[in-house]
Amino acid sequence: MRGFVREADSPSSRESLLLRESEGELEMALVVPVEAANDHDGWLQLAEGVSHFVYVANRARQELPATQLELELQAEVDKFVLLVLEHVPWDRGEAFDVHSRLYERVRFLHEAGTELGDRYRTANDLAARFVRRLMSYGHVATHATLRRFYRAGQAEKIRLVAA
Repeated sequence: MRGFVREADSPSSRESLLLRESEGELEMALVVPVEAANDHDGWLQLAEGVSHFVYVANRARQELPATQLELELQAEVDKFVLLVLEHVPWDRGEAFDVHSRLYERVRFLHEAGTELGDRYRTANDLAARFVRRLMSYGHVATHATLRRFYRAGQAEKIRLVAA
C-alpha cells in the first residue's frame, strides 16, 4: 500500500482518497496528514483513509458501486473494530468508552444542513446504532455480522443497522 500513500501538503490537511477512472482503470491514492500516526486524531484519520481505500478497491474488484455515505459508514464501523475487536468477548467498559468517544463526544468539521455535514452525521449515527448492537453479541455472531455488513451495499447496510 505504501506506493498509494501520499503525504498532504499542509500539516492541517485531513485525510482524503483520490480516485480517477480512465479507460476502465481505477487509479487511487490516499493522502494523509504528515504527522498522521503521532496523535489520536491523526491515527483515526489514517484508519479512516485505509478503510476507504480498501473498501473502494474491493468494490471495484467486484465491479460494484460504492456511495460516499457507504464509505463513511463503513469507516466509522472499521474504526471501532480496530480499537476494540481484539477484545472479544467485549471488555464492556472499554467498548462503551470507545463508543462514546467515536460516536457521542464528537465535533463535526462541517455544519449541519450541508451535504458533507449531514453525510458525516448520518454515518456517525448509523454506525453508533450498529456498533451498540454488536456489543451485545458474542465472538462468532460479531464476526459473522461484520462480514455481512462489509459485503453489503449502502441500502443493505442501513437495513442491517435497523434490524
